[in-house]
Amino acid sequence: MSDLTGRQLNDYRVLRRLGRGAMAEVYLAEQQSLARQVALKVLSSELAAQPNYVERFQHEARSAAALVHANIVQVYEVGQANGSHFIAQEYVAGQNLAEWMRRHGQVEPGRVLDILRQVAAALSKAHERSIVHRDVKPENIMLSRTGEVKVADFGLARVTTDSANNRTQAGVTMGTPLYMSPEQIEGRPVDSRSDIYSLGVTAYHMLAGEPPFQGETPLSVAVQHVNKQPLPITTHAPATPPALVALVERMMAKKPDDRYTTPLELLHALRSLAKQASDEGWAEGPENWSASDLATLSSSQIEATSELDQLMRGTRALQLPNFERRRIIRLIVVAALAGAALAFLLRRPYVLADSEPDVLNHDSAIQQLFHARMIDTPAGWQAAIDHPDANIAEVNLAKQGLARHYLHEGQYREALEPLEELANAPRNQKNVRTFANVALAIAYSELGNLDEARRHRQLVSTTDVQELPTDQELVELFYSLDL
Repeated sequence: MSDLTGRQLNDYRVLRRLGRGAMAEVYLAEQQSLARQVALKVLSSELAAQPNYVERFQHEARSAAALVHANIVQVYEVGQANGSHFIAQEYVAGQNLAEWMRRHGQVEPGRVLDILRQVAAALSKAHERSIVHRDVKPENIMLSRTGEVKVADFGLARVTTDSANNRTQAGVTMGTPLYMSPEQIEGRPVDSRSDIYSLGVTAYHMLAGEPPFQGETPLSVAVQHVNKQPLPITTHAPATPPALVALVERMMAKKPDDRYTTPLELLHALRSLAKQASDEGWAEGPENWSASDLATLSSSQIEATSELDQLMRGTRALQLPNFERRRIIRLIVVAALAGAALAFLLRRPYVLADSEPDVLNHDSAIQQLFHARMIDTPAGWQAAIDHPDANIAEVNLAKQGLARHYLHEGQYREALEPLEELANAPRNQKNVRTFANVALAIAYSELGNLDEARRHRQLVSTTDVQELPTDQELVELFYSLDL
């Protein structure tokens, strides 16, 4: 296939090639109507000439498009242009897990647990729709710059309940032998337990620094998955916590019935392990998990309902006047939201995703702002601030984006300069000044300069703060300040 860089495929302008595989090439492209970057997966010309394969390619891409989850690379469109069949999907600025391990080697246990948690959440979403990924491996686990893990390439996926119309050709074993389950190698039916096996092999690779089985040919590796037990993880990484070793070993059990039954069951096990890991000091506890992960856990929902019920019973037992009960409940809700916002804004930077996306120059200031929002880096926001055609409103939006980025990363000192500039905006730009003073109160408080924090807090009224509906995280943090 010839390089498509510089070509136009419908609404997409191809910018550069990101990678090449046996079935498709992946390009970075710009969707011009929305001024956003996408990853464009273009089917190879040889396969595009086979109608049956094109039909399966389109069918499976549409199945993947139904999977909307924070830890799944989102499919936007399946299309064709000038004889090229493509999938437009979310572009994840960062690198995949395989690239990171080639540069850095083994992954520390706490990060392994974090990656497993996010991939398991993605697989659980797929399991809800009876979709099996069939090719879970480090190359398909994307590490975003902001710390999110996203599972890519559901192109090999199939809907397990659609046996009558299944497009996967009989007798064709798809996947990557280094990470493939025994039943997939043998051509037997697969379900989500096969993905759990492949994720277990990936976890083994992260901890040990190498896959459990290696060989000169794919066939020799495949035979080992069926017949051979791997060396213990502790042979390669003696300090690996025993509970994590046991979890990975169960994921890699030869028989599907000996593994976790579903990704949701695995997610429950990971939550229990996270609690233990937090107590032992080698990983963060589940209190730092994202809201989407916790929502996936049915037991978490039950526990939350039970806790709320107990809270309401306790409130009723106080036999306070109605207005007093409402005030207490509001205070509890505000405190809970403030705690969640604080955990989000002050989360630890993710050490694996250490590369930043390129900053592209756009003709209009609005397009440059969209681009800055997509990549969310200081350089991206600075390019929007410095755009020659940017008006004062666009410059202020870019400065707010830069300040938010620094606050989210815990870089409070770096946030001061753009925020001080925004605080000096003309008096008729009240929302800009309010945003700046709210954020400055938070930043100075975190830096220990309580006098400045109090000064900026006094510069805004409750009404002013309530008029910042798009900055609720900052608002809740602002209200929680102890000044």
